Amino acid sequence: MSIAAPIRRLPSHLVDRIAAGEVVERPASVVKELVENSLDAGASRIEVQVGGDGTQRLLVTDDGHGMTPDSMRLAIERHATSKLPGEDLLTIHSFGFRGEALPAIASVARFTLESRPPGTESGWRLQLDGGELLFDGPAGLAPGTRIAVEGLFARIPARAKFLKSPRTEISAIHDTLRRLAMAHPNTAFRLLHEGRRLLDVAAEAEPGVSGLARRVQALLADGADMVPVDFLRPDLQIGGLAGLPAASRATSEHQYLFVNGRPVKDRLLVGALRGAYAERLPAGRHAAAALFITLPTDEVDVNVHPAKTEVRFRDPARIRASLISAVRAALEAAGIRPVQAAGQALAAAFAAPVPNEEQFSLEAVATQRFLTDIGYPKQVSEASRDWVRPQGRSPETLASANLAQPWPVAESPPAYPLGLARGQVANAYIVAESADSLVLVDQHAAHERLVLEAMRGRAGGAPLAQPLLVPETVQLDDHAAAALEAAAPQLMELGLELERFGPETILVRALPAALGQPPLKPLLTDLADELAAGDGPAALTARLDHIAATIACHGSVRAGRALSLAEMNALLRQMEAVPASGTCNHGRPTFLRLTKSDLEKLFHRR
Repeated sequence: MSIAAPIRRLPSHLVDRIAAGEVVERPASVVKELVENSLDAGASRIEVQVGGDGTQRLLVTDDGHGMTPDSMRLAIERHATSKLPGEDLLTIHSFGFRGEALPAIASVARFTLESRPPGTESGWRLQLDGGELLFDGPAGLAPGTRIAVEGLFARIPARAKFLKSPRTEISAIHDTLRRLAMAHPNTAFRLLHEGRRLLDVAAEAEPGVSGLARRVQALLADGADMVPVDFLRPDLQIGGLAGLPAASRATSEHQYLFVNGRPVKDRLLVGALRGAYAERLPAGRHAAAALFITLPTDEVDVNVHPAKTEVRFRDPARIRASLISAVRAALEAAGIRPVQAAGQALAAAFAAPVPNEEQFSLEAVATQRFLTDIGYPKQVSEASRDWVRPQGRSPETLASANLAQPWPVAESPPAYPLGLARGQVANAYIVAESADSLVLVDQHAAHERLVLEAMRGRAGGAPLAQPLLVPETVQLDDHAAAALEAAAPQLMELGLELERFGPETILVRALPAALGQPPLKPLLTDLADELAAGDGPAALTARLDHIAATIACHGSVRAGRALSLAEMNALLRQMEAVPASGTCNHGRPTFLRLTKSDLEKLFHRR
C-alpha cells in the first residue's frame, strides 16, 4: 500500500510553466498574446517577424505608449496586470496590457523585453532565460515596445512534440494575426517570415462598419462576394460582412467572429450563423463571414476559457436572435447578386484551349475543382467545354443555321439586375443580357426556389394554411388526442388547425397548404407519436420543409421545356423580387454572370 505524498508548495518556475501550458499552446498563441498587448498599448503599427516555425524566433514590435523600467519589472511577475482597474472580473475593457501571459512565456523561452515611453531619452531592456532574469539595463530603441521570444519550448521538449509541421504553424500565426487585423482596422499590421512578407495592411482612416468592411476585403480573397452587415441597438451592435449563399465553402475556416474586438470561436455564435443561412445552404456547406459584436462588458464573460476563445453571454437567446436577424436583413437588403468568383470560374471554363494540352488539362481540373467547391453541378462545366469545342459540326452546318431564331431582336437591356432574356440554351438555361454582362440562368433551379418561397408565404404566394371546405374528424386514442390538443397553438402557427371534438376525436379545420390533401389519420397519428416522444412541433416543421421542397421541385419549370421570351422575362423579374432566389433549394447558384470585361478577355480584345 502506497503512502500519499505530502502536500507542498510548488517552486515559482514550475508554477510559471504550468501557467504557460494554459495559454502557450503553440507559437501562434504567443503571437496572439503579444499582439493583443500591443493593441492595448494604443499601437498604430504592429510588426511581427517569424523565424523558422516560430519556435526559433518571434519578434513583435509596436509604436505604442511603452513602459517605464518599474512597469516592465512588474509585467514579468505573476498575477500582475493593467487589465483590472478594480476587483470586478467582469469589468474588462482590454486584452490585458503587459501582464499575465508575459511571465508564462518567459518561463518556457529566452525572452527579451525592450520598451521606451514617448518623451523619454532612452529605453530599457529586460532579458530572461527560462524565467531567470539575466539583464536589467538601458537599451536604445524608438518609442514603443519590442519583445523577442527565442527557443520556445526548448526547456520542455515534450510540448514541442505536439507541434504540427512548420507550414501549419506559420499558417496558424498568419490566421491569428489576420483575425486581429480584421478587428482593428485603425492599426497597420505586417507579418514577415524569414524576410518574406505574408501580410501587410495599412491603417483604415474610415470609421465604423465601412472601415471594417474595407479591412476585411483587404484580408480575404473572397471579400467581393460578401455583403455589409450593420445592426444597431442601444446596447448592441453587430457589423461586418456576410458571404452570399451561392459563394458557400466546404469548411467553416472562413468564418471570423469577434466579441468586443476579441477573436472567438464560440459555439453559440457559430450556431446562430448557421441558423441565419438555414434555408439558403445545403447540409455540409458553410457561409463565409466576418462579424463583429459589440456590447457592454458586463453583458459578456470573457474568462470562460484560458485562451479566451470562448465567451459566455448574460442573455444568449438575445444575442443569437440578433445575429440571425442582422445577417438575414443584410442578405435581403443586398437583393439578388451574382457571385463574382463563380463568374470568374465560368469564364475560365469557356476559355479556348491553349497550345499546351497538358497545361490546358491542369487549368480545366483547377476550374472544375472550384466549381465543385462552390456547389455548382459538374455537368455545367463539362457542357461549357463542349460549347467551346463543338464536335461534329461542319462550317456548312454553321453557316446555314438560322441564328436569328434563337436570338430574337429586342430593345436595349434595361437596368434590371438580371437583364433582358435573349433566348434559351438546350431548353434548360436562359441567356439574358444586362447593361454590362451576359447572364445565364438555370430555369428549373430558379423556379424551384420561387415556388418554395411562395409556398412558405415569402414571395407573395398562398398562405401557409388551407381551410377545408368541410372540417373532417379523425378517430384517435385518448393519449394521441390529448397530445395534439396540448400542441394545438403551436401547430396552428404551422398551418394545421385542429381542436378536440370528443374523448377520442380530433376535428381538423385547416391543413398546411404544402401538404395538399394527405390521408389525415396517418398524418395525425405520426404527429401524435412524435409529440409524445418529446420532439414537439419541430418534427412537423422539418416534415413540412421536406415535403414543400419536394412539391416545389415537381411543380416548377422543368429543364427541357421551351419558354417564350415573355415567360423568361417573367421568371427573371420574379427572381429579382426574391433575394433568396440566388440559390436553389439545395444551395447551388441559380445564375452566373460573365461581365463585359470577361467577354473581352475571352475574345482577346484586352
